[in-house]
Amino acid sequence: MLFSVGLSLVVLLSVVGAATVERVEYDYYKYHPMPEITDWMVQAVKDYPEVVTIVKYGQTYEKRTISLLKIGVNTGEQKKAVWMDCGIHAREWIAPAFCQYFVREILQAYQTDPKMQAMMTNMDFYVTPVLNIDGYIHSWKDNTTRLWRKNRSPGPLNCTCYGTDLNRNFNANWGTLGVSFDCCDNTFCGIKPVSEPEAQAVTYFVGNRREDFLCFLTIHSYSKMLLVPFGNPNFIASNYDELKKVGRGAADAIRSVHGKDYTVGTSPDMLYANSGSSQDWARMQGIALTYTFELRDDGTFGFELPQDQIQPTCEEAYSGALHIITYAHDKTFSGATATTAATLWSMLLALGVTGTTLM
Repeated sequence: MLFSVGLSLVVLLSVVGAATVERVEYDYYKYHPMPEITDWMVQAVKDYPEVVTIVKYGQTYEKRTISLLKIGVNTGEQKKAVWMDCGIHAREWIAPAFCQYFVREILQAYQTDPKMQAMMTNMDFYVTPVLNIDGYIHSWKDNTTRLWRKNRSPGPLNCTCYGTDLNRNFNANWGTLGVSFDCCDNTFCGIKPVSEPEAQAVTYFVGNRREDFLCFLTIHSYSKMLLVPFGNPNFIASNYDELKKVGRGAADAIRSVHGKDYTVGTSPDMLYANSGSSQDWARMQGIALTYTFELRDDGTFGFELPQDQIQPTCEEAYSGALHIITYAHDKTFSGATATTAATLWSMLLALGVTGTTLM
């Protein structure tokens, strides 16, 4: 009997010990397949239940749920907001890696930094780690699919190709410039504006609360640029000067981290004309500060950025994104102190004063 009790005690202690073993730390400096990103989102809610929730807001063509992390203090009221999406183009793996890094950084900063605490009280962050889930999963299939760009909806009648370029499918001068109507091309814009369920999800979610969003950031690669509206050279954003000014401040913040130069301007000025982008659509909805981040590199590795560049890429992009977000926050909540506060925050980031270091 004593032996039996002793054995039971040993088993019980073993179970308790196993339960208290610390979980494996998530590696933010490697690329993760979609199931791991989904698990990471669930874990973020468990780790920070007071400020993080998962919001399901759409479904892909292949019936996968499109979800985002809503991050902010629950004040019981509808708040101003920041939008960030990553992975609208499947092959741009550095983008989802950045969204995950961004979430980690703001959550860690929230624990100790009064500025981040203020921003999370005044605003909610809506972060979609992977918008084009079907395409992203397809890009992980094997080496032949690694550079897949579009979603995975079938082409129109009599077309054997798959996929629409989601960043040409929004209702913003749709189908006019920089697109293809050949369903096999990478820039196929779809059969009509917002024909794709992924574009519909963003249009519905953001469009229904357009007056709440202070800025709209969509993360891409590659070319080290901050693009401002519009993709059509015949249109100029009404706040173009402000967009350029804030963008240059973000580029300065980026440069201060690892010395990388990001150029700021419209796509027609620096890349090519295009239409139907989510950025242009967001600006046309009245969201003043809309930017497309084109992360590293300049073409040496292209869309296949080595994993050893994930950390520096995310660190510098985080500094740039926080400059824009802080400007948007302070312009709304602090009036004339906006520029000074945004500059100060960028300087602190450049010096490495983040939530991580404060902890």
